[in-house]
Amino acid sequence: MTSTPAPDSAGAQPTVPLQALRQHAAAHHDEILEDLRRIVHCETPSHDKALLDAGLEEIRTLAAERLGEPVAETRIPGGVHGDVLDLRWPGQGHDGGTVDDPATAVLSVCHYDTVWPAGTLAGWPLTADGDRLTGPGVLDMKFGIVQTLWALRALRELGVPHPPLRLLLTGDEEIGSAAGRPAIEAAARESALTLVPEPSAGGQPKDRRKGMVFADLTVHGVQAHAGLEPEKGASAIHALAAVVPAIVGLAAPEEGTTVTVGTFHGGTSRNVIAGRAECQVDVRVTDPAEQERVAGALRGLRLPAPYDADDRLDLVVEVDANRPPMNPTPASQNAMARLGRLAAALGRTIVPAAVGGASDANFVSALGLPVLDGLGAVGEGPHAIHEHILLSEIAPQTALLAGLLADVAQRP
Repeated sequence: MTSTPAPDSAGAQPTVPLQALRQHAAAHHDEILEDLRRIVHCETPSHDKALLDAGLEEIRTLAAERLGEPVAETRIPGGVHGDVLDLRWPGQGHDGGTVDDPATAVLSVCHYDTVWPAGTLAGWPLTADGDRLTGPGVLDMKFGIVQTLWALRALRELGVPHPPLRLLLTGDEEIGSAAGRPAIEAAARESALTLVPEPSAGGQPKDRRKGMVFADLTVHGVQAHAGLEPEKGASAIHALAAVVPAIVGLAAPEEGTTVTVGTFHGGTSRNVIAGRAECQVDVRVTDPAEQERVAGALRGLRLPAPYDADDRLDLVVEVDANRPPMNPTPASQNAMARLGRLAAALGRTIVPAAVGGASDANFVSALGLPVLDGLGAVGEGPHAIHEHILLSEIAPQTALLAGLLADVAQRP
């Protein structure tokens, strides 16, 4: 399902130098690729704190090399997760003077963690093959980081007025944004517009994303020998399996609600009554009311008969209503109209896409604040071994992001 962006109050055609911005990105193509190589070759799996810290330091170094030292910097500890790094650079006014009002800043939210485990690079380094550039995390979403840096650099080098830029780097987006979410919401409230250069949908931005609910279920039972004394055991596997129909029965496809039991583990051997079993559940919703319904129902799950009568069995349910759904809001539709005018000036037509995956843009949208998502690379294969971006789209996507910054300076 897609939506047509509503015109905003500033409906005039953009006058930012989009072609010059595109030419700048094209002229610096090799440097952009080298920057991508630097951060892709810093492996940053979501669960490896040491690698996340090292990768964030490399990104911070790169940002300072490309844009100079930030005028403000805050690092928020992520605990066992990746830290959040908040970097700010001033804008440039039409008179050439510095613009440093934080309320006029444009926020770019980028996650630097990836789904790929340590050691992946050994067999899969960043590699160009025709128009494809493939490597772990290059699409999702390390290109978005480099794209943001070069968008601002282009504006500076071409002397184009632009608002202050705030770059928020988070290290746990792929595993729920427990550390990142508070920082994202706070920064978005303080900014004029939030951009999320996650992978595009074939070059198109994303205006609808499903919300997510995670649930972890564990049943504790009693182990026993399956042949000698099965009556002394209480199977956690059998009990948990009996709960699964109630879980999947919560799906409502007609409402856009899907429920998946993604993992199911338990027991120690075929001849042992299982003393423990656990499963992980993934829920996707388009309607906030559906998120509340399913989360509430999961929290209320109980063992069915006859297992409910066995006091040796215990069901534990942990539910995380992780991300609210992202649907078009008036503020974001106005921002999408701005993007549409800019794209038209580059000879492109914007048709926003609806996708099942979630991103950090979900949090901003739920606050009713303007956010544009899916502004990053054109490619395919996020979370898959064929993950890649298209080299030919680097300059157009970077120019469009830069054009957005310039347009905000013209018409806040």
